[in-house]
Amino acid sequence: MSQAAVSSPQQLTFWQKVQIWWTFFQVSINERLVYRGDFMIGTLMRFLPTLTQIFLWWAIYDVVAQTGSDTIASYRYGDMVAYYLMVTIGRAFSSMPGLTSGIANQVRNGEIKKFLIQPIDMQGCLLVQRIAHKLVYYLIATLPFALVFFLCREFFIDGWPSAEVSMVFFASLILGFLLGFFMESAIGLISFWFLEVTSLTFIYMLFNFLLSGHMFPLELLPESPVNIRAFVEFLPFKYLAYFPAAVFLGKVDGPEMYRGLAIEASWVLFFIIVSRIMWLRGVKRYSGYGG
Repeated sequence: MSQAAVSSPQQLTFWQKVQIWWTFFQVSINERLVYRGDFMIGTLMRFLPTLTQIFLWWAIYDVVAQTGSDTIASYRYGDMVAYYLMVTIGRAFSSMPGLTSGIANQVRNGEIKKFLIQPIDMQGCLLVQRIAHKLVYYLIATLPFALVFFLCREFFIDGWPSAEVSMVFFASLILGFLLGFFMESAIGLISFWFLEVTSLTFIYMLFNFLLSGHMFPLELLPESPVNIRAFVEFLPFKYLAYFPAAVFLGKVDGPEMYRGLAIEASWVLFFIIVSRIMWLRGVKRYSGYGG
């Protein structure tokens, strides 16, 4: 398939693009609701790892209490529980299950041709699809989340943050969603050069799990003799889970809060540019026959 045969989304007017995205959005909503029983059970089961972490840290703090201390890296047990609950929300926005493997499969089996012979932008449609899936997830998960937060309300000692902090928190969640999407999209597009990206996906998920703050607060990372925390702070992973939680809990405030938000927006822009360049270069070297 030559590049000349590729239809360009730029040929469409903005209104026509909006109509295509709206159609994809509706189809994606219906697609997610087809197996709603399975989806609801899967959504509820995502709370189990959080409960496991809460009980694990309860056991750790019980041991620490025997030394006469009730804090670990400025976190009391209540702070730690509140942190994990907020990290769960951050992960709900930034995680993109199946995105990387989905793109790789489409490149490998030729399904990606449908985006090359029609004036439809693949990444735009995938982004709309993810927005639809997330909306369904939030609608279903709202009640379980509300119940868990109500039962654990005593751990949020400082209560709901100010309007200013709340706005930064929600902005960091939205940017975290975009960052997670374009990071995983870029990894999936590597399949234009290497058809199998399973190992790369595994490495990404490993770093994501360890360095995003999902497993433990980044304050627990050592600063000596090797300042690992400074290195992790430089990477984009912390904006997928740690940063929104830290903003909500007041671990990051003032100018540092806005500086973090600006850096997060910069990472989003960086991965948008990277993924767009990879897409444009990838379709130039792609060859599809038959079908």
